Amino acid sequence: MPQESLFFIQSLSPLYEDVQMSSVFADSKYFVDALPLASNASILQAYRAEKDKPGFSLSDFVQQYFQLPPQPDSHYQSANKPLKDHLNELWKVLGRDPDEKGGTLIPLPYPYIVPGGRFREVYYWDSYFTMLGLQVCGRIDIMENMINNFAHQIETIGFVPNGNRTYYLSRSQPPFFALMVSLLAEEKSDAVLIKYQPALEKEYGFWMNGEDFLSDTKKEYRRIVAMPNGTVLNRYWDDLAEPRPEAYLEDLHVAKQSGREMQTVYRHIRAAAESGWDFSSRWFSDAGSMKSIQTTDIIPVDLNCLISFMETLLIKIYDLQHDPVKKNALTEKRDARVEAINLYCWNREKEFYTDYHITEKKQWNTLSLAGVFPLFFGLCKQEEANQTAAMLKKDFLQPGGLLTTLKNTGQQWDAPNGWAPLQWMAYKGLKNYGHTALALQIRSNWMKQNEHVYQSTGKMMEKYNVTDTASNAGGGEYPNQDGFGWTNGVYLKMAHEQISGPHDDL
Repeated sequence: MPQESLFFIQSLSPLYEDVQMSSVFADSKYFVDALPLASNASILQAYRAEKDKPGFSLSDFVQQYFQLPPQPDSHYQSANKPLKDHLNELWKVLGRDPDEKGGTLIPLPYPYIVPGGRFREVYYWDSYFTMLGLQVCGRIDIMENMINNFAHQIETIGFVPNGNRTYYLSRSQPPFFALMVSLLAEEKSDAVLIKYQPALEKEYGFWMNGEDFLSDTKKEYRRIVAMPNGTVLNRYWDDLAEPRPEAYLEDLHVAKQSGREMQTVYRHIRAAAESGWDFSSRWFSDAGSMKSIQTTDIIPVDLNCLISFMETLLIKIYDLQHDPVKKNALTEKRDARVEAINLYCWNREKEFYTDYHITEKKQWNTLSLAGVFPLFFGLCKQEEANQTAAMLKKDFLQPGGLLTTLKNTGQQWDAPNGWAPLQWMAYKGLKNYGHTALALQIRSNWMKQNEHVYQSTGKMMEKYNVTDTASNAGGGEYPNQDGFGWTNGVYLKMAHEQISGPHDDL
């Protein structure tokens, strides 16, 4: 997709910065989602002519020259419907038709599901967990449409952006496309894998871009890092080092207050946004302060598990095609990655998987639910799985589900909050290694919390307070959102398994 055909909010500088700095809108994302009603040149010419006149109102000017996005429909409720009926109806509420070009929205050719609330566009990693619910509801058509949209983005943009907005074009999100394709293959056949092979290979190339640039003196390039043993692992990254348009004032404040080189701080903030965990003490050197953010210095255990699955699925495709050359070459890389995950991310002292700090050359000290990803993908030994399960039961398990981290910092990806995607990864990972009773306890606690909040509010939420089940989740750059795509999907999938799945150790 030629970028010159798209609208970039930064092209409205200095109006763009002035609006974001003035806090005309409570949410920085609101203005950058607006639709210009005239050409950039016309808007800027009018702004320069009017802004210094007595009585000029920036708010009135914006409303004159922009169609503002609709406010989230926070009043939509269940009308006392059973929860599963409510969730089936929400697919219509959260559904979007193929887009015409408009403002910063990147048009997509097929219908899709948005998360809800302030999130008016499709999001990459959210969509896999949404698809779990679509699968249960038999909406394979929507699943396939969404996968086709992601394949289209990979083909035209070169990767799947964070979301289909032009201000997301410098970063991706946790790469779940291979898992989406695998999910669709469950419903159809392995022919699906062959269909999406070009997109899978191109996305893998995006994450591994620059391998040839690495050397003894250059150990890092964009999203790849050469580890001490020579294995190449991945990190999160963003190609820009400036404030995010959707959080301009917030980023500027953090960077100024940090006392560090501002472009470096912006890069770390943006890389954390690519991780989906925006924000968490997981990325901070000082757990209590976002000013210490250092995302690109960290090798994330979950990201590398996801890329190992990308490699595994491509290996399966090459095997189906009877291509031993490609199969063997990628198998060698995949096996080296898995070995490196266990070498660098298994924390013997903590008896848990943690991230690895590149510059400090040691395992990072923050325990988080990213540590369950090796179990989900079957990458660890039984002993490590047993120790991980013990830690989850001892420190993470709460009345409403699993904590995201063990630190309460005010960031939304920390305690006391729990998130649907991580509950699912933990639940399935524990089942993979025979810890079924603990998995069922996690599922029960999480579903009950979803049901409790639904009964009291008529809504499904983006995140939940899993420690104090009577309180709402908080933290982050914006209020808790209702909707909510991935919460709906995980709840439906868990409920379906509860009905149909045997419990082998109960």
